[in-house]
Amino acid sequence: MDRFRECKNLYNYLSLPGNNFHSTFVHQASKQFQFEIRNFQEDIPVSRIIVIALLIVLLTTAATAQIPKGNVFFGYSYLRTDLPSGTHNNLNGWNGSLEGKFLPWIGIVADLSGHYGSAQFPTSCPPGGSPCSQTADAKMYSFVFGPRVSVSVGKITPFAHALFGASHITGSFSGFSDSDTSFASAYGGGLDYHLVPLVNWRFQADLLHTRFFSGTQNNVRLSTGIVLHF
Repeated sequence: MDRFRECKNLYNYLSLPGNNFHSTFVHQASKQFQFEIRNFQEDIPVSRIIVIALLIVLLTTAATAQIPKGNVFFGYSYLRTDLPSGTHNNLNGWNGSLEGKFLPWIGIVADLSGHYGSAQFPTSCPPGGSPCSQTADAKMYSFVFGPRVSVSVGKITPFAHALFGASHITGSFSGFSDSDTSFASAYGGGLDYHLVPLVNWRFQADLLHTRFFSGTQNNVRLSTGIVLHF
């Protein structure tokens, strides 16, 4: 009770007309409190802007990383065929492919090639005779697609793929003409050598399986050419 009276007397003393301590103290405390509230209110929008900006940067970076990238290849190609089975023919032509990446080391490849030259085509023989063949001007086209795996090691990027599709061959000579279409598969790989930014040189080898004229062919395809990245 005595302490309460002392506090009340002190308050009455500070509130006397000639004493400005109470009003000055209250005024300064009020100004400080208002300043802190104002700073706090101003800090909120700035913090939100920083957070939103960071989110935008992160989302933009993630979206950019998810954009599919790949490469285009085109070059010379050599094909060693065994049509019909047991004989070997040398064809020359071109090979091109388009690859789209959906992971840094995995892509989907569409591969197209054309080869031309002279090749042995099976023909009809008299009953009881040995298998016959006819040399003709040959054109062979293959379209295969499938997955490819690649890993960059310095300036070299080795790769391997398994591709599936179809092949078509035609042959003609002095009134002779024949053609066939079959399922095709290509198993192989190679390496890309980095030349300048976005440009590589490719060496590729494939075992191209076909089934022309009721037979089975294991053709060796070698290709080399330029690779443009995008």
